[in-house]
Amino acid sequence: MRGLWVFLALFVAVFGNETFEGHQVLRITPVDEAHLSLLKELSENEQLGLDFWREPVDVSLPVDVRVPFPSLQAVRAFLGYHEIHYEIMIQDLQDLLNEEQGEMLRFRGLQPRSTDDFTYASYHTPDEVKFKAVPSFRNELIRDSKSPPVFQINSFMDMLVQENPGFVSKIVIGQSYEGRPLNVLKVSHITTLTRGSFSTGAKRPGLWIDTGIHSREWVTQASGTWFAKKIVTDYGRDAELTDILNKYDIFLEIITNPDGFQFTHSSNRMWRKTRKPNPGSSCVGVDPNRNWDAGFGGAGASSSPCSETYRGPKANSEPEVKSIVDFVTSHGQIKAFVSIHSYSQMLLYPYGYTRTPCKDQAELHELAKKAVSDLSSLYNTQYRYGSIINTIYQASGGTIDWTYNQGIKYSYTFELRDTGRYGFILPANQIIPTAQETWLALMAIMKHTKNNPY
Repeated sequence: MRGLWVFLALFVAVFGNETFEGHQVLRITPVDEAHLSLLKELSENEQLGLDFWREPVDVSLPVDVRVPFPSLQAVRAFLGYHEIHYEIMIQDLQDLLNEEQGEMLRFRGLQPRSTDDFTYASYHTPDEVKFKAVPSFRNELIRDSKSPPVFQINSFMDMLVQENPGFVSKIVIGQSYEGRPLNVLKVSHITTLTRGSFSTGAKRPGLWIDTGIHSREWVTQASGTWFAKKIVTDYGRDAELTDILNKYDIFLEIITNPDGFQFTHSSNRMWRKTRKPNPGSSCVGVDPNRNWDAGFGGAGASSSPCSETYRGPKANSEPEVKSIVDFVTSHGQIKAFVSIHSYSQMLLYPYGYTRTPCKDQAELHELAKKAVSDLSSLYNTQYRYGSIINTIYQASGGTIDWTYNQGIKYSYTFELRDTGRYGFILPANQIIPTAQETWLALMAIMKHTKNNPY
């Protein structure tokens, strides 16, 4: 038993300074508007340190909230007093995190010789980090240049480019607040490029996919690496994908929020936002999915810098958002835009900031139905689909509302597995099944875009 606790302490030392021991995730079931109002009041109490994984928005949807150990008694008393039903979804969050980091440690030091050897069924760090154990009562780890590195996603991207010259390139569309490159993989049919020379692809229509804009949603970045390899592997073998790539370039931003993603590995696994300081507040970061110029500042986003849905001081204030805005605007020929999140198992289309239906709603709804059907055909994973505001909640300043308003008809957001058993801590053994089934839905969207040019 002592050895087990030493091992768990090792996890904490390696993968983050902030621990979540005793934190519980509660699933709360409101039954009427009065319950919703009370839960919204609870969510605004910043002293409790609550982290709402699913916001209180509608009586048809459960509310998931991470409650720090010191706040458990108060929250339970509040819910009990108001006769609001809840159940414990995650008994101790740190237990799940320990299991997650244990899986990552299993592959520590493995150096793939090619992207064929990359461990797609494991979570990976964004940047190379080296550690060694130091015997002490705290079981600390320190950086050590002689210890094996954790193979990371940026190295994967570089290797994929090296293996596929003239077919895959890496474009830097900007820098994060902390100075990290915003890397986008571009996959383009070889005959359209001069070998060794890459353009932005402005003369060919493009399909965009991004993952990880919310940094703690690790299954999305992991799926993004799988998508990249799938595209390269299936070109020339899968007739539909080959035809798509013969007509369109595919742009894939795997680490859309690199500062936040790095922070989830170094300090706080549950970090969601960017890492840009907010003047006048000790709270850091902006929700990059509330920072777009589409209903910016409206309902469904917060004006409080301490909120997980803080919209920022102005639209496009975050370089991670502004870089995509500039790229999409300058490219001018993006025909489908897919932003991938987790969790809840949903496929969503505009709008989020208004109940006014988008003009292409009928077509987008039918395509979502087809995509979800294809997705569920593999593992029978059930997805809901519809407009953001009618399916999940009202949200202003969202990514795909902006892209749709820019004329990108086929604008979608995925919420990947699961529906709450693990939430953001989806076990690594579900990465590949999640990516495989999502790929079927992506193919449905890309095929429809190709077959319905505009």
